Amino acid sequence: MAAEEVLQTVDHYKTEIERLTKELTETTHEKIQAAEYGLVVLEEKLTLKQQYDELEAEYDSLKQELEQLKEGPLLLKDVIYDILNQLAFQFSM
Repeated sequence: MAAEEVLQTVDHYKTEIERLTKELTETTHEKIQAAEYGLVVLEEKLTLKQQYDELEAEYDSLKQELEQLKEGPLLLKDVIYDILNQLAFQFSM
């Protein structure tokens, strides 16, 4: 009977080792998948950050250009005013 109990114990341990090995393999595979997914998400985040930075720079550039365009007519108005004043001064002499 003792030999039979030893065989049952050995079979039990073999079964337990097989179960734990399978579980470890599955868990390892799931961790690898999670890590790969994390890398994809990180790459996407970096791409989006770069696009955001580029759009922000373009926005700032366009905003500055708009301000310059808004100032343009005022500068032209000042130049015309100065020319008219010079002409008026010349004709008044």
